[in-house]
Amino acid sequence: MEFEIVRVEAWSEALAGELARLLPQLSAAARADADRLRALVENPCTALFAARTAGRIVGMAALAWYDVPTGRKAWIEDVVVDEAARGRGAGRELVAAAIGEASRIGAGRVWLTSRPARRAARALYRSMGFEAAETEVFVLKLDRQ
Repeated sequence: MEFEIVRVEAWSEALAGELARLLPQLSAAARADADRLRALVENPCTALFAARTAGRIVGMAALAWYDVPTGRKAWIEDVVVDEAARGRGAGRELVAAAIGEASRIGAGRVWLTSRPARRAARALYRSMGFEAAETEVFVLKLDRQ
């Protein structure tokens, strides 16, 4: 199966529908919010990549970046490939596209997180040169207070 990796340049209802189908495969709690997706596509500090085959989106990855005194930071988020298309290289191509964009915009490092249960994804990231960081990520869930 061949994939075309594209940077999503414009939001549409059709795009929102396709991403709504993918996001629950990332996490049972993940839902596509049309306003959030529109803001993501229109934000100058984010990039959304889609893997397409046969006219259908079968995967996605988001890249977000920001500047702090220690440099430009970039994070890859929400990498998901449709279950029927997994194991055929779409995830690798999506992550490679995000890494390429991070390099282009001058990020010194690219970060991502992945739950331990996502063994295949973690193996992919390691095979692409990602290493476990010597830090812990802390979270404060403001939406649950």
